Amino acid sequence: MALLLRPLSPFPSHRLHCRVVHRKGPARAVAVVRKEEGASVVWFKHDLRIDDHPGIVAAVSQHRTVVPFYVFDPRILSGFSDEMLELLLFALEDLRRVLKEQGSDLLIGYGAAEKAVIELVKKVKATHIFAEEEVEYNVRRVVDSVHASLLDKSFSWGSPKLNIWKTPFYEIKDLKETPTSCVDFQKLQLPVTAPLASPVLPVLNTDLERGALPAYDYLKRYIVENTSQSNEIWSCLKKTSAKAILKQGQVNRTNVKTKFASGLEEVKKNYESSLILEKTQRRKSMSSLFVEGGNQVLGGTDAVLNALAAYLRYLEGTARYDWQELHQKLREAETRKGASFGVLFGPALRLGIISRRRVHHEALNYERERNGGFLSPFGYSALTVMAAVETVCSMEWYSLLALKSQICNKELYPIRIWRWNGYLIQYTAVGKKGPAVLLVHGFGAFLEHFRGNLSSMANNGHRVWALTLLGFGKSEKPNIPYTELLWAELLRDFIVDIVSEPVHLVGNSIGGYFVATVAGLWPVLAKSVVLLNTAGSVVPGYSSAQIITEAQQASGIMWLGSRLLLWYLRLRAGSILKEYYPTNSERVDDWLVNEILRASYDPGVPIVMESVVNFNLSVPLNYLVESFGGKVLIIQFSLIIQGIKDPLSKSRLRLSMFRENCSGATVRELDAGHCPHDKVPEEVNSILYDWVKTTESSNYAVERV
Repeated sequence: MALLLRPLSPFPSHRLHCRVVHRKGPARAVAVVRKEEGASVVWFKHDLRIDDHPGIVAAVSQHRTVVPFYVFDPRILSGFSDEMLELLLFALEDLRRVLKEQGSDLLIGYGAAEKAVIELVKKVKATHIFAEEEVEYNVRRVVDSVHASLLDKSFSWGSPKLNIWKTPFYEIKDLKETPTSCVDFQKLQLPVTAPLASPVLPVLNTDLERGALPAYDYLKRYIVENTSQSNEIWSCLKKTSAKAILKQGQVNRTNVKTKFASGLEEVKKNYESSLILEKTQRRKSMSSLFVEGGNQVLGGTDAVLNALAAYLRYLEGTARYDWQELHQKLREAETRKGASFGVLFGPALRLGIISRRRVHHEALNYERERNGGFLSPFGYSALTVMAAVETVCSMEWYSLLALKSQICNKELYPIRIWRWNGYLIQYTAVGKKGPAVLLVHGFGAFLEHFRGNLSSMANNGHRVWALTLLGFGKSEKPNIPYTELLWAELLRDFIVDIVSEPVHLVGNSIGGYFVATVAGLWPVLAKSVVLLNTAGSVVPGYSSAQIITEAQQASGIMWLGSRLLLWYLRLRAGSILKEYYPTNSERVDDWLVNEILRASYDPGVPIVMESVVNFNLSVPLNYLVESFGGKVLIIQFSLIIQGIKDPLSKSRLRLSMFRENCSGATVRELDAGHCPHDKVPEEVNSILYDWVKTTESSNYAVERV
């Protein structure tokens, strides 16, 4: 879609030079020396601020004309939740206000960014485009498309240059040499860099049409209309939570299948109507820091900084209404120590309304205020300071891991990053044709645990996806409650957003339970299910799945138990793994042990362990299998003379329970340990090839009838 700019009267020109405006508190001032006559375009994406913005500082220092620009590209916005879209509009409104106060403005475009940016570059004869470096795979692809378009076009004034900038939290000279071990990284003792002051932009003296910001309902409709119909229909599946489905007591597979086959017209109609009726953009009151009914701080940089000041000073009390409101929201969101900061400020950080190092800077400044100008080596004096610092440092660490995994990848398969509910998830996709297969790892593992399966299956005519679940491997480990339903919804959204078609689900251990949950609650997402030594119970004669796991607040016992378990697992990682590989222990190599140990020291791991200690996989496997109603293959270890091959399960009893209570499933014994896909990958791959081929043929025959 071409650039669409709506008319708005331009501002007259009075200034051509700029100066640096300093905020209160120390910040790095940058010498501003204008060098070039050509215009520059600052392309905003997830950096909706001018405070601590290296890109805009560089543009102002090098160019007489600076054109701020935002594009509503459906490829970038399609992953935004309703709440994030609303916060985005508030942030853009405030950014435009701040720019207008300086005589500049924020130009608005719609459609594919490569077309919108190229058209703007031609109109202003830009020589440079400044854009922030991204970690998400789909956004990086958009940036690459813009770069390719710039190289493909010819411009009479020369080829415009795309300048990729970032806000360095640490002074890292070479990302390739940066350790992926958090322990080793901390040994470097890299200082956190200081935030940049806000520059004043030159007046935007141009006849260009500025464009208008859309209303919330218009933006929702625009995204839907510019998304493929299948994605639009599938997005409706994400509207109902796993808990809501379970509370209904059953899943009506036939009804869901019928609706899906006919295009889900009824669901689609209801969804489109909701664009207007369900929710219009809610306006906040002048004194409130939140949208009505929301618990996420909204507005521009100044509003977020005000909220941050209130958050940090929670212990001091206040007579201000807006601060009292934030303190109430803090108490509601503090389900575990420090969790409230991510709830309240996470969206503002992800939209770049405020930078991570600005938060770090303000938090430490407040800590110094409380301690006579000093920072104690024994910790922080306020839990709010600790929460703010630990959250932004954790976000920065996983952002570094995400970048390095993509840029410095040495694996046989590409690593990509998907942002789910604001968190960074690592995944891979291999194979160019054939049935879609999704591999899901077990507890403590990661996508690379399928090292013996990914390439082999791709080379044998399959398109294969594997992801590292939230809380494991190099995926982010936020301070949130973890439950089996949370992970099931993550997999549901991955299938909808990334795979975009029904898949053959393959899960090992607790990953098996998660894929069974996905198939049982959202049957249209799965072509078949393969459970490799799955976790979960079989309950004969169940009536319904009314027992739903609720995330519990952390207790002292949970805290202690999780730390002891983590200590034990770190101490005996190698020997425990060898128990899972009883007859092929050479597969427990240094790489596998070291990667598991590496992940165990990542920020947030103790919080994941607290949830694991309290795990209760309450929904029976046989309920999920029956609810799915499709083809299920259960691969379970077998007993041999020397003893049980899988140390985590009771072999014979479990096999018997599966056969008696999962009547629609195929149960197969395999002479392997708890992780057969890695212990005997060739044998498991052969089983999967035959299973997928047979299932595809059966499904095709049914469709023909």
